[in-house]
Amino acid sequence: MPRSQGVALSLFWRTFVLLAILLGSGIMAWVWTLRSLEFEPRAVAAAQQIASLVNVARAALKNTDSINRVAMVKTLSVQEQEAMRIAPHEPSDRWEPFEEDRFTRVVAAELHNRLGPDTIVARSVNGHAGLWVGFGIEKDSWWLQTELGRVRALTGPTWFVWVGIALLATIFGSVAIARLINQPLRELSFAASRIREGEFDSRLDENTMTSEIREVNMGFNRMARELAKVEEDRAVMLAGISHDLRTPLARLRLEAEMSVHDEEAQQNMALDIDQLDAIIDKFMDYARPGDTKLKPVNLAQVVEREMQGFRDPTTIRIAHKVAIDISVMADEIELGRVFSNLFENARRYGRSIDTGIALVHVTYARTGPWVIVSVRDHGSGVAPEKMHQLTTPFFRGDAARTAATGAGLGLAIVEKALARMGGALELDNAADGGLVAHVRLKRAP
Repeated sequence: MPRSQGVALSLFWRTFVLLAILLGSGIMAWVWTLRSLEFEPRAVAAAQQIASLVNVARAALKNTDSINRVAMVKTLSVQEQEAMRIAPHEPSDRWEPFEEDRFTRVVAAELHNRLGPDTIVARSVNGHAGLWVGFGIEKDSWWLQTELGRVRALTGPTWFVWVGIALLATIFGSVAIARLINQPLRELSFAASRIREGEFDSRLDENTMTSEIREVNMGFNRMARELAKVEEDRAVMLAGISHDLRTPLARLRLEAEMSVHDEEAQQNMALDIDQLDAIIDKFMDYARPGDTKLKPVNLAQVVEREMQGFRDPTTIRIAHKVAIDISVMADEIELGRVFSNLFENARRYGRSIDTGIALVHVTYARTGPWVIVSVRDHGSGVAPEKMHQLTTPFFRGDAARTAATGAGLGLAIVEKALARMGGALELDNAADGGLVAHVRLKRAP
């Protein structure tokens, strides 16, 4: 079950998005500022350049007599590579105003300021596009034509290219920075997952240049060493306890058989000793280290083998419908322990009220890469509010379970064993009574 209902972003993507927003906002602010600062100087510089051309042309025409003036105009008009020509201003000329946006209005105003209020600034004359500036010399009027490109502001496509390049650089830069920031956290997460799986040899770099990360890595490595030592001490302690308890139990069994003449008392003592021995086994199973080697295991064979240990028809009857060709990835001994504990749990707590016999049915289903094995009894089930506590060690859900003679570890052992094999355990009440244990295992390829 997910721990939160919302969609959670990973730390990498959250860092990337925040960096991208920050840098993108900075780029947009930079573009807006640059455009504002560039607008006025570009317009003034363009107007100054055009005004200089007009003044030069005016001076040249003014200092030339009428005959030479016509020859000079013709000479300027044929030099197309200069992208400038001078033509007489006829009364019949039709022209369009140059001002059409903020930039052109600033340019026209600057030209009027420099050349005089009578100056005409047009964008086309008689259908010929260009920047046309009309000026007068004595009683004659003239046009100076030049390219519109001289007085254009930076266009939208140019800004788009600049902004696009900047945004691409922002994206790649954000990815690199986010990856650099999150790399130590990714390594810490991976090492923590290995610790969770029982691999205490994980070590993090203690020579990193960042002091905070170095301290975290050193603390993590120290914790891993302590956990490894605790795990080793626990294994030694449990092995010693198992050996030390079983030795006096064996002596007690021998003494009971030799010294107790009452057959019923002898049998009861033997049952108590067997129960103590079984409880020790349960503790050892629950505390077993988490190292398991998974390999393809025939599911039907394991189920049938474990069924052989529950052959008393007066207490439990087991039937299964598991196909003989179903194989799962598991540890065969661990998987046998899973079904043994489930059958034992059904025998203890899943007996029918009418017959006193635990009727157990084992079925299976394929679901994608998984095989789900269902072990169901026909007992009284479990109260829904106590269902999630059934896998808690030493928990018994009702009076019947409290009076039972088990250690209260069966389902906890099942859940832990399945987790070691990459599977899962789900418990639920059947619709028509009884408890159902769903064992999820990976299918063998």
